[in-house]
Amino acid sequence: MHYVGIDLGGTNIAVGILDENQKIILKGSTPTSVDRHYSEIIRDMALLVLRLLDEAGLSVQDVPYIGIGSPGISDRENGILQYSNNLKFNNVPMREEMQKTIQLPIYLENDANCAALAEGLVGAARDVEDSIMVTLGTGVGGGIILGGKIFTGFNGMAGEIGHTVVEQGGEKCTCGRDGCWEAYASATALIRQTRRAAQEDPDSAIHRLAQGNLGNINAKTAFDAMREGDATGIKVVNQYIRYLAEGIANMINIFQPAKIVLGGGVSKEGETLLKPLRAVVQEIAYFGGGDVPQTRIVRAETGNDAGIIGAGLLGVSMEK
Repeated sequence: MHYVGIDLGGTNIAVGILDENQKIILKGSTPTSVDRHYSEIIRDMALLVLRLLDEAGLSVQDVPYIGIGSPGISDRENGILQYSNNLKFNNVPMREEMQKTIQLPIYLENDANCAALAEGLVGAARDVEDSIMVTLGTGVGGGIILGGKIFTGFNGMAGEIGHTVVEQGGEKCTCGRDGCWEAYASATALIRQTRRAAQEDPDSAIHRLAQGNLGNINAKTAFDAMREGDATGIKVVNQYIRYLAEGIANMINIFQPAKIVLGGGVSKEGETLLKPLRAVVQEIAYFGGGDVPQTRIVRAETGNDAGIIGAGLLGVSMEK
């Protein structure tokens, strides 16, 4: 048995073929070119799938379905992408359009949920039934896996964990609210925090690491300064970890998942981030007393392929 997963992004369409061991054996991509009519974009998706199947020596009859992960809100039952700002899609009949080229069942899911499913089935949370993935990138994304299945809520919109408030009246968030977790724990937020701190401390190593241009600061800069023993770098990292811990503690208090899986660019810091993060979460989350099992915080394993893998395994998860 082989599976096909599509990660439909605002810049590129990525397609992968998975084998019976749920490993990617072949993948390819093509530009999304979002200014085109949706029918052209979906046709390109289908043609890329057919090309890769041919390269792998497979045919449409060798796969049971096609899974699509996309940003936005989906009507899963009818295969309609109801809204995606990144793609400029509104009520797009994804299943119907795909089936004009490939006559297979089509599963549609939010891309963050697909990534969480990948980690839950074959990644860092494959050994547990309940997990939450937190992606630290431009925003704070995530997906919730309960009982081995994606938790979507009654309207398909569950999992917007970045838009829980951690600071009343705090930083303005892109969603319009103030003080969202995303505004404090995303890579974008960390960059902003690092720049502010550097402006306040002209002697900080951050200036040298940024080559005298604060516009060069990235999500790694504060950690690099911290590793040099720079006081401002240490302060920024400690503050960032505290913000990250507040949101994770909220997730634990609500869901008590067996694992929290961290992905995205900031997670590449590995134990430099995770070890102090676990310590702060241990202080503030509600774990109860005695020998009550505690949520483990781990780093994601499926990397940039998470969206493809999760999309490819959508049908498998529904059979659980």
